[in-house]
Amino acid sequence: MPKSLFQKVWDAHAVRQLANGQTQLLIGTHLIHEVTSPQAFGMLRDLGLKVLMPHRTFATVDHIIPTDAGISEPFADPLADAMIKALRANCAEFGITFFERSTGKQGIVHIVGPEQGITQPGATIACGDSHTSTHGAFGAVALGIGTTQIRDILATQTMALSPLKVRRVEVNGKLRPGVYAKDVILHIIRTLGVNGGTGYAYEYAGDVFDAFTMEERMTVCNMSIEGGARVGYVNPDETTFKYLEGRPYAPKGAAWTAAIARWKSFASDPGCHYDDVVKIDAADIAPTVTWGINPGQGISITEHIPDPAKATAPDEKTSIEEALAYMKLQPGAPIKGARIDVAFLGSCTNGRLSDFLEVAKYIKGRKVAAGVKAIAVPGSQGVAMICQSLGIDKVFSEAGFEWRDAGCSMCLAMNPDKLVGDQLCASSSNRNFKGRQGSPTGRTLLMSPLMVAAAAVTGQVSDAREVFSVSN
Repeated sequence: MPKSLFQKVWDAHAVRQLANGQTQLLIGTHLIHEVTSPQAFGMLRDLGLKVLMPHRTFATVDHIIPTDAGISEPFADPLADAMIKALRANCAEFGITFFERSTGKQGIVHIVGPEQGITQPGATIACGDSHTSTHGAFGAVALGIGTTQIRDILATQTMALSPLKVRRVEVNGKLRPGVYAKDVILHIIRTLGVNGGTGYAYEYAGDVFDAFTMEERMTVCNMSIEGGARVGYVNPDETTFKYLEGRPYAPKGAAWTAAIARWKSFASDPGCHYDDVVKIDAADIAPTVTWGINPGQGISITEHIPDPAKATAPDEKTSIEEALAYMKLQPGAPIKGARIDVAFLGSCTNGRLSDFLEVAKYIKGRKVAAGVKAIAVPGSQGVAMICQSLGIDKVFSEAGFEWRDAGCSMCLAMNPDKLVGDQLCASSSNRNFKGRQGSPTGRTLLMSPLMVAAAAVTGQVSDAREVFSVSN
């Protein structure tokens, strides 16, 4: 019987059916960071347990790390300092690999895993972070989990999970110039809703995903959770294998050949069952900007901010009114032209090498607008080192961006990078919730990296296609 990748990976990792209907699932790879793991390690000690398979767990520090160049320990924030020390001690005690800053491999967990070759097709991957769905770009079933589940995986290498339905999201045709992977996922979330994926795994497919690079696929899978989906994945193919070949934790020699054969076998079979299929025309996707307080409240750069008076349902009207009151935006006004205070380029969504390379092509010789604070934060030390070797960091610095060290930075502001007051930020990150970027009144507009750059150099939300004459 033909099966989807999700079903194949699930079946391959199912240990047993539990009395409550859930499945005890073997987790092949476990990723941890400094924020959600300390309590889990504490639970282990309370129970007198050890880490069952420490070689399957990898750690890095990302959320709380200051990104100002040259910052050293102890950190000024005592909580951040305590967190990194706890992670270091826990990894040493239990024999877990820790990619800390001194290794040159530190960075955002969802960027480090792929670039080290730890993320592989056909695997089950878990991490105490909601954007773990990123790793599904490789044809893995990747799950964001809570602290209790982190404890369970450390102790047993398994966790309990209810089965998911599978929705195939096909994007066919060719994207127009100036439209990027970030626009694709914002369009999908806008179309299906922030709760549309509840109970689902999303299988992304079609012409656009076939042509996407691995980093573009990661951007889309990263934000699956913002559409309510627990899992988002792309079937592995030659693009996947080429990306992984030669990476530190990827198989070598004869094992590499065997791995490719195994990875190919996990791809969804022709004619397999899907619980739902959604088809989207790539030509319908435009550069997209959020205007509200969740990632589904987005419009194209040429559209106007919704007017609650035109809402067709009471709950829709209430939702629009709440968002506009917080965002201090006018109903019916164009989103284009809204003045910004901050431009943030980074995060596990768009802090990869390709993001900085693409923006650098267009901002070379340009200057950040007066009054705008612009920061560029590579997602890992690996990304930073390549950018520096290519002179990309200098392109950003000369344009007026602050070039930072690797970390989550202003995506969620559990570090010194925060909005102040009601500043409006053009951001390449993944969430625009109230207070997300560090200020309880700070405001976030999500958009692609090039759209962030366009906003930075003009001082307002702008159409990057016009600002940079994007034509291919």
